[in-house]
This record gives sequence, structure tokens and C-alpha cells, in this order.
Amino acid sequence: MPNLEREGVRIYYEDHGKGLPVLLSHGYGATSQMWGGQLEAFQDRYRIIVWDMRGHGQSDYPQAQTAYSEAHTVADMAAVLDACRVERAVIGGLSLGGYSSLAFYLRHPDMVRALLLFDTGPGYKRDEAREEWNIRAGQRADKLEAEGLAARGDSEEVRISTHRSADGLAKAARGMLTQHDARVIGSLEAIQVPTLVLVGAQDTRFLAATDYMANKISGARKAIIADAGHASNIHQPAAFNEAVGAFLDGLPAD
Repeated sequence: MPNLEREGVRIYYEDHGKGLPVLLSHGYGATSQMWGGQLEAFQDRYRIIVWDMRGHGQSDYPQAQTAYSEAHTVADMAAVLDACRVERAVIGGLSLGGYSSLAFYLRHPDMVRALLLFDTGPGYKRDEAREEWNIRAGQRADKLEAEGLAARGDSEEVRISTHRSADGLAKAARGMLTQHDARVIGSLEAIQVPTLVLVGAQDTRFLAATDYMANKISGARKAIIADAGHASNIHQPAAFNEAVGAFLDGLPAD
């Protein structure tokens, strides 16, 4: 499978199928492996592009902490599209991948055909809430450094994903999982592309965030997947794929 190099960091990606391009970004601690069910379901009618974030999977694990940030993630996403010679795509992801998709739209709105936001949130308005999130991210990094990959978590999308070491995940927690302002959550009302906001009914941490995004993003479609938790695409792939497929099939001609 292909790789690209950006500023000395190798990024792994896969490009499957033909048609409307869809870039899917995985959650923190997961990899592109989590999208296997979507590749199987959609690559016969859509061009599905998946990738591994830096510090994850088959991408590089840079040594410098400064090589991990929201800005680097967004730039890596743009580089993947450029490597695939795609100027405009549906941009989507789960959890951190969904937040990164919102950040990508904020930076590159002209490259976004539509948004897919799965089991994710838009960040925090209040500094206190954001700081609590960042403290938890730091604690997660500390645990990974102390215990290795055994501390990566037991969420389904994480358990099926393979990493070479815990060091990249720890640095990603400190640099990519942390948040530093309210730019993303403050941008929701300015989104002007079709958007699907989807959540597993049992993903209680993100139910309120899903409602918030659906209410703030003009014309957003909301889908709740019954009997699914945070990895809704893995817990209930048929229902997940039906909701996503209906949304993609219903997009107006570009």
C-alpha cells in the first residue's frame, strides 16, 4: 500500500474503489483497520480513502513532541488527498477523526464536499472543560509510557488496530488529542456543506455533543444507531452502512 512523506514523516494510506472520494479518519488509538466494514460495503460505488495518523499503525512515530498537533493532522489529511490527486472529497471520521474533520473544514472548506461526523464532539467552549479534557489526555499518555501498549484501551476500534509501540500514541495524546481553543466548536454555524452527524445509542459520552452539532450545523442530518456504542461502525455495521450510504447517495450533484 502507498505511503507519502511530509516534512520527513511517512504517512500510510489506502485508496480503494472509484467514484465520489470519501476520506475517513480513525479515532485516537485506532488505525485505518477500523474501516474494513466500510471498505467492503462502499468501494464498489465510492472511492474510499483511509489512512493512519502519525503515531499510529503503519505511519511514522516521530520522536519530537512538536511533530504531533491538530495542525499536523489537518495538514496530513490534505497531503493524503493531494497524493490521491483529489481536490474535493467527503471528509469524515470517528471520535478524534470526526473532530479532525471539523478542523479540516475550518482550514480547507473548499476541499470539503460533505462532512461525516461519527461518535464525536466539537470540542469545548469553556476553558475549564477543555482543561479537564487535556488533563485526561495527559494521564492517558502517562499510562501508555508506563505500561506500554497494554494501556491503549479496550474500545472495539482500538482492540482491532495494530501499533508498533506506545510511544507514538503517548505523544499523540499530548499533541493531537489535546485542545487549545474554541475555534472548532465556534465554527459549526458557518458550515455550509451537507453533514451527517451519527452516534451509537449507547455512546453516552457523545449523545449530547451529537445533538449540539446537529442543532448548530445548518441542515445537518442526525442518525442514531441502536445497540451500538462508541465504535458504531463495528458494533452495528449494517445499520451504520445503511445510514451513511443513504446520506452519500442523496448528496446533490457537485
